[in-house]
Amino acid sequence: MFSDLFAGTGQVWRYWKEKWHQVWANDLQYYSYALNRHYIGNHHDLYFVGLISEIPELIIASVNETKEIVLAYLSGLELTSGFIYENYCSGGTSGGMHERQYFSDENGKQCDTIRTQIEIWKNEAKVTEDEYFFLLASLLEAIDKVANTASVYGAFLKKLKKSAEKPLELKPAKYHLNDHDHIVTNSDVGLLAASSKHDVVYLDPPYNHRQYSGNYHILETIARYDSPEIHGKTGMRDCREQRSDYCSRVNVKRAYSELIDNLDAKYIFLSYNDEGLMSLDDIREIMSRRGKYGVFEREYTRFKADKTESRNHKKDSVIEYLHYVEVDGVMDSDK
Repeated sequence: MFSDLFAGTGQVWRYWKEKWHQVWANDLQYYSYALNRHYIGNHHDLYFVGLISEIPELIIASVNETKEIVLAYLSGLELTSGFIYENYCSGGTSGGMHERQYFSDENGKQCDTIRTQIEIWKNEAKVTEDEYFFLLASLLEAIDKVANTASVYGAFLKKLKKSAEKPLELKPAKYHLNDHDHIVTNSDVGLLAASSKHDVVYLDPPYNHRQYSGNYHILETIARYDSPEIHGKTGMRDCREQRSDYCSRVNVKRAYSELIDNLDAKYIFLSYNDEGLMSLDDIREIMSRRGKYGVFEREYTRFKADKTESRNHKKDSVIEYLHYVEVDGVMDSDK
């Protein structure tokens, strides 16, 4: 079992899934869970039999055509206004206390229309769980491509950029078919570590004080579509339950110590860079307690999403470290 306990959008473990390995992907963010539930969890064809009465073309469609047909149907629905348009588009927020422009008006309405219909199908049991998360992942991918942001959702741009002016285009979220049953969870990593067993664990946690929950709050809201109370100029949802100790200089070492000590695994890998809240010495100390420790390093050019005056980047490069430990006392004879 290859396990990623801070899976994010699951890019690493999509690769291992395609190599015919069984994969476990976990993340505390629900939008991440939704994406991984499709990309990792789905591994069979989807037929959408429950939608035949609503979309008759499905009767004669091949399995390769069904996904395109359902997405085209969703894209052609009459537009309605919902939570996204009313709170994150200029037309919906005009004249209010906080005017926001995360999406064009049309794309905001399109998102609301599609998301509402997906939820109706789920509640009426017209789509299976696998089909539901395929549709949800396809929408999340599509809306993210037309977001009017520099990179994340901590702020929006004052004017619509060119990519945000393009109409939302639903495309099938492609995934790999195989015969393995994969595991996808939406759990606190500490609780999961204390109650599960793994072969290889990969950890790619937050490095710094910026909380992921705030950076992706709108994707979280689209995934949940729970009409949360929001506040401030950015329309942030309450993310307190998703705040991470790994983003706290005061708590990070304790959190890592507990996580590494509790993991039941043969190998543990940790990706961390030289600007993280923990030092190399701290990581070495914690991981060495579990067994034979080592580290690889590579220098990368810094990614600058915003070229901003608000961030004073001191370096043009960053060093990524891949720490690893071969855990004592758990290796089997066919190692």
